[in-house]
Amino acid sequence: MRICVAATPKVALPTLEYLRLSEHELISVITQPDRPAGRGQKPRESDVSEWAVRNGINCDKPEGEEETLRALAGADLLLTIGYGVILPLKVISAPSHGSINLHFSLLPRWRGAAPVQRAIEAGDSVSGVTVFALDEGMDTGPIYLQKRFALDADITSDELLNELAELGVEAVAETLELIDQGVRPRTQSVEGATRAFKISKEEAEVDWSQSAPVISQKIRAFTSNPGAWTIFRSSTVKIFSPLISELELEPGQILIQDKKLFVGTATLALEIGGVQPSGKAAMAASSWVNGVRLATGERFG
Repeated sequence: MRICVAATPKVALPTLEYLRLSEHELISVITQPDRPAGRGQKPRESDVSEWAVRNGINCDKPEGEEETLRALAGADLLLTIGYGVILPLKVISAPSHGSINLHFSLLPRWRGAAPVQRAIEAGDSVSGVTVFALDEGMDTGPIYLQKRFALDADITSDELLNELAELGVEAVAETLELIDQGVRPRTQSVEGATRAFKISKEEAEVDWSQSAPVISQKIRAFTSNPGAWTIFRSSTVKIFSPLISELELEPGQILIQDKKLFVGTATLALEIGGVQPSGKAAMAASSWVNGVRLATGERFG
C-alpha cells in the first residue's frame, strides 16, 4: 500500500519508522510549515520534517487545500498523527482507501487536541490508542481498533505519550492488515464522549487550595507542556514530580525538611521533586532548596 503520513510532533516518529521499514511504501510525509521558535524566533522545522530529511523521505509543507491534494497524489491511504490541521472532506477522501487517524485515547473519551493530558488530569486509570477512519467531525469517525494501556498513579503526560507512541505502531500495523482484508470500521459510539480541549498556560497555574490528589494530577498532566507553574517572589516557577506526603501544611505554605521541598494543599502536603525557576534550567528541588534561602512564612502562589 502506498501511504502518505500527515504528522507534526515526535510522537509520530515510531510509526513513521515502522512504515519506512515495512512492506508498505511510505511515499511522503506532510507536516506543518516551519514556525518561529525559541528566543530568537527563528523558523524551526517540525520533528517530523527533521526525521524526513534524515531518512531521505519526501516532505511537503502545504499551506492550503490544493497544495495538500497535490501532496497526496498517488497515495492509497493517508494516515494522520497529531497533524494539527483540520482536513476538509475533499482531502480525506482523495486517497483510494481514504484517511485514518491514530489518536491517543480510547474514543469517544477525550476527543480533541490534548487527550493524554486530560486523561491524567482527570485521574483516569486507563488510556490507550484508537485508529479510526477520518470524517468531517472532531475525532468522530468509525473505529478500526483500539488498544488499552493501564496508567500508573505517578505517570506524566511525557511518559504516557512515549508509551502510546509505541503502542500506536502495533495499532497502525494491525489496521493496515484490516484494510487490506477489506474489513470495514465500526460506527463510533457517542456514549461517554468527552472533549480534550487544548491546554492554556493560564490553567496550568497551580491552585494550592485544591486537594493534593487533584494538584498532583494537574502537575503530571501538564509535564512538560505547557508545564504546571506557580508564583514565588513575583516570578514563575514550574513544578515537577509531585508526591503526596503525610505532612499537613496550609495551602501554599513551603517547608524545607531534610533538604526536601514540601508545599501545603487543602489536604496533605506535596513533596515536590523538581522545579524550573523563570529563565533557568529545570533542576532537582534539593538543588533549588540549597540556594533559595527561604524566609519564614514564604509561600507559593
